[in-house]
Amino acid sequence: MAAAQGDPPRAFDAANAAARPAGTKVRVELIGDSTQTDNAGYGRGFCANLSSAVDCVNMAKGGASTKTFRAQGLWERALATKPDYMVIQFGHNDAEGVDGVAVMERQTTLAEYRSNLQRYIVEARAAGIKPVLCTPLTRQYFKGDGKIHSDLTANTEAMKKVAAEMKVPLIDLQAESIAYLERVGEAEGNKLAITKKDNDGKTIFDKTHLDWAGSFVFGRMVAVDLGKVQPELKQYVRADAAALPPAGVKAMKVIEGGPVKIVLVGDSTVATEGGWGPGFCKVMTPNVTCVDLALNGRSSKSFIDEGAWAKALAEKGDYYFIQFGHNDQKTDAARHTDADGSFQTYLKRYVADVRAIGAVPVLVSSLSRRTFRDGKVVEDLKAYADATKRVGAEEDLTVVDLNGLSTALLNHMTQAQADEFDAVGHADAKAENQKPALDRTHLNAHGQEVFGRMVADAVVRTLVELGPDVKGEAAGKSVVPSFPATGH
Repeated sequence: MAAAQGDPPRAFDAANAAARPAGTKVRVELIGDSTQTDNAGYGRGFCANLSSAVDCVNMAKGGASTKTFRAQGLWERALATKPDYMVIQFGHNDAEGVDGVAVMERQTTLAEYRSNLQRYIVEARAAGIKPVLCTPLTRQYFKGDGKIHSDLTANTEAMKKVAAEMKVPLIDLQAESIAYLERVGEAEGNKLAITKKDNDGKTIFDKTHLDWAGSFVFGRMVAVDLGKVQPELKQYVRADAAALPPAGVKAMKVIEGGPVKIVLVGDSTVATEGGWGPGFCKVMTPNVTCVDLALNGRSSKSFIDEGAWAKALAEKGDYYFIQFGHNDQKTDAARHTDADGSFQTYLKRYVADVRAIGAVPVLVSSLSRRTFRDGKVVEDLKAYADATKRVGAEEDLTVVDLNGLSTALLNHMTQAQADEFDAVGHADAKAENQKPALDRTHLNAHGQEVFGRMVADAVVRTLVELGPDVKGEAAGKSVVPSFPATGH
């Protein structure tokens, strides 16, 4: 399973983790990997098929295995929420070893896999939680005989043995998902999958992860089965399968190739002259209308005050990418906002306004400036980047951490290499500091291409329906340099 399938950051407050919404009677929690998440798994559909009396909490994490879910502190968080039931599904990321030997940090041997599951069960029960094991959703590995040849059989059988030995209710999603997909066939199964790029940059179906339609098919399956293996929960399973909500209907139209309008708003580091916007728009497919309305010198405050935001909303886009920070740092009253205060208030207004017109907001943290000190990039925008991520967590939406991504890229470079992205004579640079010769804030054409591609490739990890709308590249030909994971 590709760990690249990320999830929007979620706000977590240990002090209030156990608090429940008024009117709910039971809390059910999903514990597992990306095939359970909301953006690329069956999480959305599972929760939608439970009644409003259920507080359905999704703690699943893309790329997680029985080992890393604990190592990353996610199990501790899950226990802190104090659910009544946990639906635990792992296997995809445990099972990727060679000849049964773990060769990646997240992988486990079958013995480790069984031991990890047993420990989860013991600790859940000790906390007064009822665990339910769920065998892994199948990958769509069809062969010429029209049958699925699963690579998860060993882990499935291991989980079944643990369930039998420890007398834990079991949902056999592996068997049920295989039976369903073989019944409908590969072509229909593909309609339930998200897409990815092959080594030639072509869009192909992802054999592991789910789109909205897939989430509601397999989420319904798990919800109904939960009512069977835990009969006291049957009363909370909707009698009829939940229908896709408007957001899901819209997303399916996008993933099926419908027209899309993306509106970019922000400052000069997004704008057409000197920002990443042109590079982003360049990698969109022809059915995407990409409108870059970012303006030089604006902050989250002045963009609204000057009427630019009202004009952007009038575009009636489907997605709005919003990046501010560079000019919010300025001290003049017309632009300045406080990273820990008014900046976040303004970002929340952008989010609310976008949602009010039925569009999807995406926050982008500020592109890093390219000034080095002692061989490292000066992270002078970190406070605003952190604030952007905080708002994203609180509002439960996608954040492209361009500040973090661009800083990581630049920290593998020298100052001279980073200066190859510099614009020359940008109007903002002249106006702000009178140093047009070395503009380490704005981008030349090459920089626009690199960082525009960076934003595009990052956003489809959570807004997976946009995957077909981003042009792919052949392996090894990306304009974004790659570096060893063990670097800075």
